Amino acid sequence: MPSAPDSFEAEVLALLPSLRRYSRSLARSDADGEDLLQDCVEKVLVRRGQWRGLNLRGWVLTIMTNLYRNGLRQQANRNFVDIDDNSHLPATETDSDPLQRSQLEAALNSLAEDYRAVLMLVVVEGYSYQDVAGMLDIPIGTVMSRLSRARQKMTSLLSADNVITLRRPK
Repeated sequence: MPSAPDSFEAEVLALLPSLRRYSRSLARSDADGEDLLQDCVEKVLVRRGQWRGLNLRGWVLTIMTNLYRNGLRQQANRNFVDIDDNSHLPATETDSDPLQRSQLEAALNSLAEDYRAVLMLVVVEGYSYQDVAGMLDIPIGTVMSRLSRARQKMTSLLSADNVITLRRPK
């Protein structure tokens, strides 16, 4: 049974915060993440007739993952210079601990894209291993091993950078 036009768009709209987090984690940049998000939402709205009525969130995240992978393939075939280097501009931090946030961001960005995608989908977005396996089109055992390796790498990266412990001794 197809959904009413208003409810489909409302459901997609409700997914935007989750989609924004995932797109930014894939792209490793706010600007590229926003572009990926926009491309994904456009494709979802154009192809709404292909949706089978089950698990809209999984369907949309699968589209986003495929768009990201296709973009990587296209970039590999092009030579370009990034002229948008804004590392010299000051950034305002809204987080209470900017050092901890930057360490977490650096650790996430150092993960291989396959590990980062699995980590974000399972840990941040709360998907089951089976759902992630379907979204990324990989076996469930691969999801589990990538997640384990991503967690180990994150643990070692985050503990290696600490000069002092983040928790008080008991």
